[in-house]
Amino acid sequence: QVQLVESGGGLVQAGGSLRLSCAASGSIFSLNTMGWYRQAPGNQRELVAFITSGGSTNYADSVRGRFTISKDNAKNTVYLQMNSLKPEDTAVYYCHAQITPNRLANFNFYWGQGTQVTVSS
Repeated sequence: QVQLVESGGGLVQAGGSLRLSCAASGSIFSLNTMGWYRQAPGNQRELVAFITSGGSTNYADSVRGRFTISKDNAKNTVYLQMNSLKPEDTAVYYCHAQITPNRLANFNFYWGQGTQVTVSS
């Protein structure tokens, strides 16, 4: 069984910074693409950023240049450094991972429980 546990959300003023973490644990044979999504009230969940097993990254246009995704393979952890935060970044942020649980299985997709990020103006 695989778990994704997020941390690092909170309340910050516009222009401030936060760093989100997501640690994967459990039965993990290989950790493939990991990413962050967010969902604001009344909106659909949207992709914020992802990082592949090879380290390639991609960002939503709305956060490119302000957010940085990175990972620590030894800790099975992905991070999202968020700088120059804006009120429109306010949302619940969800970690997402594509994980192969063992060498005989196909990969599955997993979600974290979400962490609230609130940016005040």
